Amino acid sequence: MSQLLKYRENLNITQEQLSEKTGISVRTIQRIEAGQKPKGYTIEALSKALGISSDKLLADESKQKEVNIPLIKLINLSSLILIIVPLGSILLPLVIMYWKKEVNSITKQIISLQIIWTISCPIVVFIVILFVKWHSLSHQIVLLAMLLVLLTNVYIIVRNAIEIDKKKKLYIKLRFSIL
Repeated sequence: MSQLLKYRENLNITQEQLSEKTGISVRTIQRIEAGQKPKGYTIEALSKALGISSDKLLADESKQKEVNIPLIKLINLSSLILIIVPLGSILLPLVIMYWKKEVNSITKQIISLQIIWTISCPIVVFIVILFVKWHSLSHQIVLLAMLLVLLTNVYIIVRNAIEIDKKKKLYIKLRFSIL
């Protein structure tokens, strides 16, 4: 349910009455109630007519929805399947997230982090291989680098699981989301 619809129904007024009060067309009100984001003058007119702040009118429902912390923790820990299946650290959490309909900023961050990690791991290993060849070092360094990359990802997953338990947020996250 859109915020506009919720506040309009709380005041027990029709779309037509709100249209007359604001000077905004009924069709625009219908679009906003269907999910379109209002802009500029429309936000101000609606918030003034409804007697609420524009922030309340623009509040994102997904942020208001209560998050399921145990499920988010499961989605995060499901990334550990990377030990067995390389792309499993992306696919399994993605499947759980959409199957259980737990699509929120935290789960998107978990999957975005795993996508970046999955892309960067082969690059790091390739750079180590080149370094080993250029400096005539032991090939065991490549195995050590692969192990360190894997252990670092396991650390990130476990550390985030602990933080999700304690503070309901991620400890290690990106400043952006791929999803």
